[in-house]
Amino acid sequence: QVQLVESGGGLVQAGGSLRLSCVGSGSTFSSYAMGWFRQAPGKEREFVAAISQNFGNNLGNTNYADSVKGRFAISRDNAKNTLYLQMNTLKPEDTAVYYCTARGPAFSRTIYYRATDYNYWGQGTQVTVSS
Repeated sequence: QVQLVESGGGLVQAGGSLRLSCVGSGSTFSSYAMGWFRQAPGKEREFVAAISQNFGNNLGNTNYADSVKGRFAISRDNAKNTLYLQMNTLKPEDTAVYYCTARGPAFSRTIYYRATDYNYWGQGTQVTVSS
């Protein structure tokens, strides 16, 4: 079992930045593929970014939704059992509840894009971008 706890959400003006964090429990954090999804009111949950497992000190593979590519960056610090999402140049359409998710243990550097691919979810953190 993995428990995930997100933090770092809040209210920010358009053009601003936020960094979300997700702390995971357990000693095998590096073996999990991780991701961020978001859900705006009245909309389905959508993929934002993902990073593959990276045990063995590899950097891990990453990928992003087209809507955030070039503005958001996903990273992980296995020593701290923490996943990050750096969000820059935020837009009002980025307003949503952001969820951290994990799949694993994973044995390849595959990136997963579907919500149904993931085993574990955090409770979510609200991000609101004002215009």
